[in-house]
Amino acid sequence: METAENRLRRLRLRAWHRGIREMDLVLGGFADAGLADLEPGLLDAFDTLLSEDDHDLYGWIAGRTGVPARFEAIVGRIRLHRGLA
Repeated sequence: METAENRLRRLRLRAWHRGIREMDLVLGGFADAGLADLEPGLLDAFDTLLSEDDHDLYGWIAGRTGVPARFEAIVGRIRLHRGLA
């Protein structure tokens, strides 16, 4: 079973190694700033969000495309962190 500490470490690593530098900065910065403070449901959503395509993520965070309902809360938090909300 994965410990909470290992999960946060894994999520930070995945957030910083996306493949598109812009998404590394957005998601990695968000992860560094307060991933440990997220409530469990948002942490689960962030974990799932990291499996999505970078181009889709960029569109959602930039507000260029609609955000799927299952990601609205976590994308809203990321946008707020980036000053986009």
